[in-house]
Amino acid sequence: MSTHDPEMAVKVLTVSDGVVHGVREDRSGAALVSLCDEHGWQVAETAVTADGADEVAGALCRLAEGFHGLIVTTGGTGFGPRDLTPEGTLAVLDRQAPGLAEAMRLVNPLGRLSRGVAGTRGSALILNTPGSARGCVECLEAVADVVPHAVRLLVDNADPHPSGEGTGGHHG
Repeated sequence: MSTHDPEMAVKVLTVSDGVVHGVREDRSGAALVSLCDEHGWQVAETAVTADGADEVAGALCRLAEGFHGLIVTTGGTGFGPRDLTPEGTLAVLDRQAPGLAEAMRLVNPLGRLSRGVAGTRGSALILNTPGSARGCVECLEAVADVVPHAVRLLVDNADPHPSGEGTGGHHG
């Protein structure tokens, strides 16, 4: 399945007190934008918010409003006291997509320390990735092959399954 989908829109949300306050460069957000460019995905917006569940929830609600595409967050998924991106994300998701979050965790032994979640809000797919430039790219790359299909399904349930599976009958 091709990941090159020029019609897929993406919004990147960097969650970082340091970036908000101008004391840290947003390397992970920039790395995600570059990866999206490589896949031919259109980056519709980049945004930054402070750490904290309420801040993340508010930013995600704004970004998802009337948006059909992928919203990928970077930062706030670890064990630090201000790492509350998963809590903020869970507060606004309509449905969780645990398979995507699990796949992202498997790319690297440190992935076991990520508390990132994945799911949908309206017609947006939201993925939490770690705050490191390498970690966020590895995680998005781990699911990039299925993300365009998942996003299409959010508005078009008639989209055929990639291999013709699941078009009726028994699902073993």
